[in-house]
Amino acid sequence: MTLDDIDKNLLKLLQNDSKQTNKALSHALGLSVTAVYERIRKLENNGIIQKYVALVDKKKVDKEFVAFCHIKLVQHSQEYVVKFEHEVRKIKEILECYHISGDYDYLLKVLVEDMEAFREFMVEKLTTIDHIGSTHSMFMINEVKQTTAISL
Repeated sequence: MTLDDIDKNLLKLLQNDSKQTNKALSHALGLSVTAVYERIRKLENNGIIQKYVALVDKKKVDKEFVAFCHIKLVQHSQEYVVKFEHEVRKIKEILECYHISGDYDYLLKVLVEDMEAFREFMVEKLTTIDHIGSTHSMFMINEVKQTTAISL
């Protein structure tokens, strides 16, 4: 599906506030409510809009300790990769996991309450996954930029 300028503007508006009514979106885009509804359905049906979520303020739910963990597997075989990725998907503290190039195999973004909770996460969850050769963790000092919006 090719996105035209109206689709891109619609996606920008929805990424900023997905709870806007179709009427509000129609005013912003200069379209009828029906046209907006049909465009949103088309974007959903084509998998461009995958889902709608609520973004939670991590400070207000006492989960503001952010760590980034580099993971190196003992061996980069298909079996080890598949098992590691399967296990990572089950761990709720891991918000994001990327298979990366370079000296390490994976980069994880971990969110917990504090350093004590991070230690517990490392000892009781992450390091219990088979085939991890080494880990290297870094901790967030300050969040300079964080967005979920994709520029179109």
